[in-house]
Amino acid sequence: MQIDGAVALVTGGNRGLGEQFVKALLDRGAAKVYAAARNPDTVTVPGAVPLALDITDPAAVRAAAEQAQDVTLLINNAGISTGTGVLDGDLEGFRREMDTHAFGTLEVSRAFAPILARNGGGALLNVLSVLSWYVIPANTAYSASKAAAWAITNALRVQLAEQRTLVSALHVGYMDTDMAAAVDQPKADPAKVAHAALDAIEAGRYEIIADEITAQVKAGLSADPSALYPQLVQPAA
Repeated sequence: MQIDGAVALVTGGNRGLGEQFVKALLDRGAAKVYAAARNPDTVTVPGAVPLALDITDPAAVRAAAEQAQDVTLLINNAGISTGTGVLDGDLEGFRREMDTHAFGTLEVSRAFAPILARNGGGALLNVLSVLSWYVIPANTAYSASKAAAWAITNALRVQLAEQRTLVSALHVGYMDTDMAAAVDQPKADPAKVAHAALDAIEAGRYEIIADEITAQVKAGLSADPSALYPQLVQPAA
């Protein structure tokens, strides 16, 4: 699909990568961009249309869908990170991340799929992560919820193909946003990631690999798990 003239909705459009998506869409000629956030007063991009939306609240999702009946491009970007580990992390952290990344993404996608169909098919982009394919044990809840969102994305591709909706997934490592502020690792520029993702949507691509580390992890998925997790390499006898 073409970004020029599109009507887009970006969840989590008030900060980080979501805000960069809003800016990039407007820069590239989108006719309207809904910037969705729990508190729409936090949306500050000139030209954006603030929209109240908590993706973990089904009633709020329904209300947003009723208000934004003209959407042709949905970007499921809203996310959280609780830093919840696999053995000692509070299960509430797992529930919050699953509610956001898996159930929230599913709820919004279900609400807007018929709208996209009525408006010609359009496109749906789910912002996932390299951690859809790789797990850091201390942050397992994030990886598990993003892996679940990847499975949902694959199912949406199949289910929405008949209505001519392109369903894409963006996989990316650390970005220079508030969520990764404490991380001392190389970080991608979220503005560049947003534009690259929009380029890929216009090209009709299903998977969008935004950086080299993500490409390396994806390539390692077909190997033995020890290729990605060197802790699993057995010492020589």
